[in-house]
Amino acid sequence: MKNNSLQRRLAAIRSYKPFELFIVGIIIGSALLVGAKTYELSPLMTKLVGYLDYMVTLIFVTEITIRFLGEENKKNFFKDGWNVFDTLIVAISLIPIDNTDMALVARLIRVFRVLRMISTIAELRMLINSIFKAMPQLGYVVLMMFIIFYIYAAMGSMLFDKINPVLWGDVSISMLTLFRVMTFEDWTDVMYETMAVYPLSWTYYMSFIFFTAFAFLNMLIGIIVNVMDGENQRVLNEEALEANEPTISDIYLKLEALEARLDNTPEKSRQMK
Repeated sequence: MKNNSLQRRLAAIRSYKPFELFIVGIIIGSALLVGAKTYELSPLMTKLVGYLDYMVTLIFVTEITIRFLGEENKKNFFKDGWNVFDTLIVAISLIPIDNTDMALVARLIRVFRVLRMISTIAELRMLINSIFKAMPQLGYVVLMMFIIFYIYAAMGSMLFDKINPVLWGDVSISMLTLFRVMTFEDWTDVMYETMAVYPLSWTYYMSFIFFTAFAFLNMLIGIIVNVMDGENQRVLNEEALEANEPTISDIYLKLEALEARLDNTPEKSRQMK
């Protein structure tokens, strides 16, 4: 009974909004500490930053412990990828390697503690989950973009190599140049240089920009937005089920059933006659 009471209290603490905001503040503070270490500090400030870093690590360990003990089924805790990620980051931060050859690795691990912001804020988790779920669809679009890049890079290398071998020397360099064109980074300078020799070469750049910057990039955005909308709908349905409220799908089904009943009423039938 005492264990159940402790588990319920810890579960209430971890879902307590001020506690979540406190952890978000600590994560931001951890990020600031990492940034502070990149500056030249006085010995006193260096020692203070070190103590603050130890305190942040202690708070993270306490928070992970509360979340773990607050889980009703402890095995389910590690079924969540975000819990595994948080635990791994905190566990690695505990390894005392600051005075060894792995000191750089230790500092890099502390940089990744900023990513814990994603696991703490539900909206960020939903965004990342949407991106992962969209990966199969995004993969085909990215593959098509690579094909377009390769074709145009080969053409550019053949046509413009003698004009500027630095930009069009081979296929790989040409792809980097085309990436510059796609991102509109001084791309007109590249175009005008080739137009001095091939006046119609502007069609090469215009068609490439249309396919990549306008068509495929908008397709990538559309896929991500569509998956995010579906993920948001799923979360709303889960929350409605937990609250024993009708989901949006249920409401639509009820509206369709009501419309069907209205269409089958005798008055409606007489009006149609």
